[in-house]
Amino acid sequence: MEVAISVRGLKKTYKTYSRGQGVKSAFVSLFKREFKINEALKGINFDIKKGEIIGLIGPNGAGKSTTIKVMCGILHPTEGKVDALGYTPWKQRVEYAMNFGVVFGQKSQLEWDLPPNDTYHLIKVLYDIPEKTFERRLKQMVKLLQVDEQYLRPTRDLSLGERMKCEVIAALLHQPKIVFLDEPTIGMDVVAKKRLHGFIKKINQEFGITFIVTTHDMSDIEKLCERIIIINNGDIVYDGLLKELSKTHLKKKLIEVKFSEKTRVRLPKRCLLISRTPYVLKFEVPVKGDKMDKFVADLITDYPVVDITISDPDIEEIIRDIYEK
Repeated sequence: MEVAISVRGLKKTYKTYSRGQGVKSAFVSLFKREFKINEALKGINFDIKKGEIIGLIGPNGAGKSTTIKVMCGILHPTEGKVDALGYTPWKQRVEYAMNFGVVFGQKSQLEWDLPPNDTYHLIKVLYDIPEKTFERRLKQMVKLLQVDEQYLRPTRDLSLGERMKCEVIAALLHQPKIVFLDEPTIGMDVVAKKRLHGFIKKINQEFGITFIVTTHDMSDIEKLCERIIIINNGDIVYDGLLKELSKTHLKKKLIEVKFSEKTRVRLPKRCLLISRTPYVLKFEVPVKGDKMDKFVADLITDYPVVDITISDPDIEEIIRDIYEK
């Protein structure tokens, strides 16, 4: 499969300065400043294939937003190369801009006092979209996202979730080859999220558009992405299939035990208690290699167990553990 975006040795540093408190420190800083170099990206490498829906995730300040901005051509990197559809984003911005779309949850491309429909017609002119093609695409997307009335109302009158659906339409009208989605489901209820997930998958399958999704909502990642890239402290700490994440990073299991009579079990220190009632016990137990902890087997032998459930932690919890480590 062809590569849509190739990133090699990407670094981005920022120079900042600090000063002490008080008037004296402020006065001294006018003549002498203490500078510090912050590394937002530390030389990362990855490829994104054409037609992929990939999740780019990480905690706040990890470097994912910087990566997105470099791939969009908004920021110039300190070092490294980015090849996006044959373009260097920050050097060939005009030509490259015709081939990608963006949705930033906190920054709207819709005119605040005008209906989204007016912005759509402006996009039609900017990207030179033929009239019939424009009408067909707009009608299809409005129907799929169920914003038949909303896209004709002023943007300021829309809820955040309604606006985000209209933002997605604006990013896709010119049928770009790459779309960057930053917090695309912010403000949406569960029904609207499900509809947007289905819409993105349909567009991806029908037109082969590459989607790069950044979000703190792990339900978006689980529903949309087969592969994820996790960035933390400017480095890539995981690049692979989402389903393989638990195999490589899972270090514990969740155990729920039900007893036939009131039972009090003393957990070893290595286990973490989640909840306890006279008849039900829930706890976490560490995993070593492929073997389950001996304590779980002893439970079945030594206590009146009628049912036991062993499961993996939620993917969100696994990723949180990666962030913390």
